[in-house]
Amino acid sequence: MSFKSIVRELKEMRDGFGSMSRRSSAAEGRVGPSRSGARLHWHQARHQRHAPCDDVQESRWASLPPELLLDVIQRIEASEVSWPARRYVVACASVCRSWRHITKEIVQTPEQCGRITFPISLKQPGPRDSPIQCFIRRERATATYRLYLGLSPALQGENDKLLLAARKVRRATSTEFVISLSSDDFSRASSTYIGKLRSNFLGTKFTVYDSQPLHDAPMVSTNRSSRRIHSKQVSPRVPAGNYNVTTIAYELNVLRTRGPRRMQCTMHSIPVSSIQEGGTAPTPTAFINSLDEHFSSLAVSKGKDPIIEFSSTTLGEPLVPVQTSGEPLVLKNKAPRWHEQLQCWCLNFRGRVTVASVKNFQLVAAVDASHQVPPAEQEKVILQFGKIGKDIFTMDYRYPLSAFQAFAICLSSFDTKPACE
Repeated sequence: MSFKSIVRELKEMRDGFGSMSRRSSAAEGRVGPSRSGARLHWHQARHQRHAPCDDVQESRWASLPPELLLDVIQRIEASEVSWPARRYVVACASVCRSWRHITKEIVQTPEQCGRITFPISLKQPGPRDSPIQCFIRRERATATYRLYLGLSPALQGENDKLLLAARKVRRATSTEFVISLSSDDFSRASSTYIGKLRSNFLGTKFTVYDSQPLHDAPMVSTNRSSRRIHSKQVSPRVPAGNYNVTTIAYELNVLRTRGPRRMQCTMHSIPVSSIQEGGTAPTPTAFINSLDEHFSSLAVSKGKDPIIEFSSTTLGEPLVPVQTSGEPLVLKNKAPRWHEQLQCWCLNFRGRVTVASVKNFQLVAAVDASHQVPPAEQEKVILQFGKIGKDIFTMDYRYPLSAFQAFAICLSSFDTKPACE
């Protein structure tokens, strides 16, 4: 390709980026940074990834030389490191298939780069070295909880990046927190639904359900009535399932003694080997948007349709938690110390928590000598949550937890627990 052709392509690309930015700014929820609903909505990005793009595929964008396209996307990814500017990286993945494939190859996971880019980043483990800092805003009138990326609302202002939202639903025998990618759609049948948190009657035990299973997790079988059908008989619009990935237990305070809550989290989807030297945590690479996509990932003999066994509980909550290979990771709250001068229990939140509350906690790994976990890993705070103002709380998480798992654990602290205080 001649030099003039390359210059012409670069000019067209520059003009295209300008028009694409103007179009994306006009679309609600795609890139706008204002609080009035113009933030990037994760569920729209998910639809764009799977939307037909044959017309764009034949355009000039798809015909760019791979070397030039790789260099352009690398420069954009390296320069736009924080939101809302990070939206341009997401826009690159929405141009066409070739752009999307190269963008996905360039953009690293939060564990590798410490940044959240795509919706699937919310299901991937956080960084190992430093935590990702977020804050939660509670709206009492609507029983809604919103998770934002950033240090605090005062610093972010109008550029708050909404990550997840949850709505509290009280039932006769339990309480549920429905977790969604959108702050105005909490339907389980929607593509924005990614999981939920359910409590028992006393509010002492919580279960976190994920909308999609782990790829290496065994399928749960029950003794309920079942039938065998072909995958082609299944509608792709079937609502997402619920897979038990975490159990949160609060210790009963029978004697009503003074002190903070004691909690323990069993991460069924994360093995304890993930925090051992050289260990890794499960890292999903894409959402399973329908049952058909899940079936297509199963090993099937060539030329034959997969036979799937369905039971009455396949789409409901499994009776047995999802298990990965090996012993699950268990987290416990870090024991606070009693401050004589302040006459209260204290933890070192490193300036991230400023208001005393029974909801404040720090989680560390609960391991023993047989697990061979380095002492530094045992003392490392994996998740911390605390109050900084009226209905404003900070949430800092790191490897091996994901934003979804950390948010669900923090939501359990908002539920009333008269038997634990």
